[in-house]
Amino acid sequence: MLTGIPHQPLNAESALAKAPNLHPCADAVIRYLRPVRNGLPGSVVLPEHNWNDGNSPWPGQDAGFLGRKHDPWLIHCDPNSPRFNVPDLAFPDEMTSVRFDRRRTLLEQVNQRLDEAPRSPLVRQYFEESNQALGLLSATAGRKAFDLSTEPDSVRDRYGRSRYAQSVLLSRRLIEAGVSIVRINWTRIADRPNSGGWDTHASHSQACKDFLMPIMDNAYSALLEDLDQRGLLDSTLVVWLGEFGRTPKFNGNAGRDHWGHVFSMALAGGGIRGGVVHGSSDKDAAYPVEGKVEPQDLIATIFHCLGYHPNTEIHDALGRPHPISRGDVVQQVL
Repeated sequence: MLTGIPHQPLNAESALAKAPNLHPCADAVIRYLRPVRNGLPGSVVLPEHNWNDGNSPWPGQDAGFLGRKHDPWLIHCDPNSPRFNVPDLAFPDEMTSVRFDRRRTLLEQVNQRLDEAPRSPLVRQYFEESNQALGLLSATAGRKAFDLSTEPDSVRDRYGRSRYAQSVLLSRRLIEAGVSIVRINWTRIADRPNSGGWDTHASHSQACKDFLMPIMDNAYSALLEDLDQRGLLDSTLVVWLGEFGRTPKFNGNAGRDHWGHVFSMALAGGGIRGGVVHGSSDKDAAYPVEGKVEPQDLIATIFHCLGYHPNTEIHDALGRPHPISRGDVVQQVL
């Protein structure tokens, strides 16, 4: 769902993030294609990575064969915490802005001498990453994007006071600051059925009604309203998706199990026609009847809305060309 490429083997519970499962996620492709703005990278992931039981990370969340420097910036955080901050963006107490500027000037003087010497690819990469880090520390707009304390309580309450909901609010601020794509992963919730996730093998209806949908509905509707009021909805694509659906029938634990044959998603904003329902399933919501959309088609549609033709080429670490998508744009929703 993040790469448009099926992982191998197809029916494995936890495929590994190694060959042949090294296709880059859409976030990484955007970071490859778009430059840093206001010191911020082209893509950010909040508030943690996707993982299976035992903290085993799923493949398809990073830059894969594009190389680590194009990985989305993964920020492990809890924006709902009163002590929320991003340590990598904060100066130590003894580091004033004047002292930082002096250190940077000295570094630039040293680097001018090093510029005269030949550099290996690793050295060049080091300097690129150092410059990005310094740019982020000195970019006021970039650092201010993470300061949720400037948001009115009414806005924060509208999104909801949870780790996920406040990550959604933070994503709006990052988009405003110049980040091209932000992915917000659902986070598990302690002391809730199914570990607080959407993998509802037990008590499906109760979990959806009691906490899953209230959290998601508040955050999603607040984001759309917020973007619209700020004049950003027409230029911001919002995609709500999961990795598979749930079985048409309940199991013995009042839950619904894994079902990959048919499921739904929602798109809104940048380039999408509101109120359109595309595709349909049979009466049991078990199999598609018409309008079938594959993951690669979703990825192609996302890139189209971001201004990229699905055949746009990217190159791996060995210089080999790859298309950013192998799907077809879903024209019916545009």
